[in-house]
Amino acid sequence: MKIFLSGATGFVGSYLRSMLLREGHLLTIVTRNPKKYEEEKAENQQFVSWDDNLAAEMEQADAVINLAGASIFGQRWTEEVKRKIYSSRIETTTQLVSAIEQADNRPSVMVSASGADYYGDCGDKVLDETEESGEGFLSKVCVDWEQAAELVTALDVRLAIPRIAVVLEKDGGALEQMLTPFKLCVGGPIGSGGQYFPWIHMYDLCRGIVFAIHNEDFTGAYNLSAPNPVTMRTFANELAAQLNRPSLFKVPGSVLKLVLGEAADPILTSKRLQPKKLQQHGFEFRFPYLQEALADIL
Repeated sequence: MKIFLSGATGFVGSYLRSMLLREGHLLTIVTRNPKKYEEEKAENQQFVSWDDNLAAEMEQADAVINLAGASIFGQRWTEEVKRKIYSSRIETTTQLVSAIEQADNRPSVMVSASGADYYGDCGDKVLDETEESGEGFLSKVCVDWEQAAELVTALDVRLAIPRIAVVLEKDGGALEQMLTPFKLCVGGPIGSGGQYFPWIHMYDLCRGIVFAIHNEDFTGAYNLSAPNPVTMRTFANELAAQLNRPSLFKVPGSVLKLVLGEAADPILTSKRLQPKKLQQHGFEFRFPYLQEALADIL
């Protein structure tokens, strides 16, 4: 297939790009600085700018995967950072939908990312795709992000929206930041420890996106998370066990809030996701349990 990708140079996108190339697909990757990737150009991938004629690129695409969005981790959310988090998702999605609309020969499917934070803080309630959105900044971002993508359905383009859980891989994302204190023997649960922590192995995440492309009856929002979410306390204990380190030093939520402000919410809020739609469509997770996922990564 000819696949158009946004966000393909980021943490998740880089892994997905490698998987798609191994499968033999032809990729067009949009980035703010295509010259940076000149050396990576090959017969099966090309890099274009957001300022190029994206409608012409859509003319050639069988599928579109939209992962563009600034990272929400690792920094305090100033008003400027919040604007960047919002605009990097909603404005880029709007631009892609507009490019599809302008194309005479449109792609058949678009997979446009969203996040598990769509649901907000829900305690121990099991969350499948029928649950309504929650409250808070990230919930609003996810709602507006999904609404921007949904406009593509009026163009007779099938749309799938993965609500992505915390992605586990060793060289980026939340796990990379959590490893350091454990390696220094000062790790432990963050917040109350009782909040549910939705997670997914990077390999299953990429497979879950490819699955949505290839299954023609798969539409709408779906939870892209492992089927066995755990509490933060269990996550910390399992991570410590894999590293052969203790999990003794609890980080109070109030301290994290003091340091990060709203940016602490993705870790402190509880989201017990269940990937009901994927399971109903026969998707099989390679890493359904945290222990085997961390063992593979670490």
